[in-house]
Amino acid sequence: MKRLFIKTIFATITLAALGVASAQEKTIKFATQNPVGHPVTLGMEKFKEVVEKNSGGKLKVHLFPGGTLGSDQANVSALQGGALEMVSLNSGILAAQVKDFAVYDFPFMFGNTKEADAVVDGAFGKKMHAKLEDKGMIGLTYFELGFRNLTSGKRVIKKVSDIEGLKLRVIPNPINVDWVKALGANPTPLPFPEVYAAMEQGAIDGQENPLTVINANKFYEVQKHVALTNHQYNPQSVLISKKFWDGLSAIDKKILSDAANEASVYQRKQARDQVSVALENLKKNGMQVSELPASEMVLLRDKMKPVIAKHGEAIAATVAELQTELAKQRK
Repeated sequence: MKRLFIKTIFATITLAALGVASAQEKTIKFATQNPVGHPVTLGMEKFKEVVEKNSGGKLKVHLFPGGTLGSDQANVSALQGGALEMVSLNSGILAAQVKDFAVYDFPFMFGNTKEADAVVDGAFGKKMHAKLEDKGMIGLTYFELGFRNLTSGKRVIKKVSDIEGLKLRVIPNPINVDWVKALGANPTPLPFPEVYAAMEQGAIDGQENPLTVINANKFYEVQKHVALTNHQYNPQSVLISKKFWDGLSAIDKKILSDAANEASVYQRKQARDQVSVALENLKKNGMQVSELPASEMVLLRDKMKPVIAKHGEAIAATVAELQTELAKQRK
């Protein structure tokens, strides 16, 4: 009788322990607009691998690539409400939440990836992400989308005047609308999942994105020309819902933070390694690649300057801070 009593107590304690362990398991939904195989999703896959390994499976990460959970704007709302745990998106899109993030969309701000890494990984990048906490989001790290280039289904772009009159899809925010207008083109803000169909149907003439995005989404099927303008560099913020974050233990927070940093290093290497591969594949699939001569690139930069000045007024302190950081890198 005594032995049976002890067994019963032991079984009860074991079941209770299992219940606690089960209750502590957490699921993380991680969304992006980028498709499977893109460097951003490769970074997400690395994050998932590291998190699940280091948490012993207690933290489960489910990936939702290709805009399957809606637009970036929808993902941000879901993140703030706690319906979505994580997202990776262009940092400039966050200007709708914190206006200072518009600085990440300024044309020709970064000269190369070394400068970009120093800025986003340093005090400036961390300070920017800290501004999101009041908006219900925590910035873990930055992935990289890369330098953006123009595509056209209408004509080859060899000079700035070739851009005039084109109906171009842009990321839905004011600075991108304005720089397209400054070039004499017609900006069409569209959520990314709608871009391919819009080009296929002729609703827009072209768009602008890094070569890896153009290639991964098979835009060569509906666009014949790509101009290597490198007019804008996009950091990608990797964000986690504050509602979800606040419910985590210190140990789980460290697992996620460390995994994000490890995934970031891996992701940027993948992004940079894939640029030349993407370019070759675009050519292989029939895209005509053009480069603007130096004189036209100077003209392109000059046409962008009034846009930078206009949008820089409201965030002058942040612009100055970024320029100070870039000046350090350029010494």
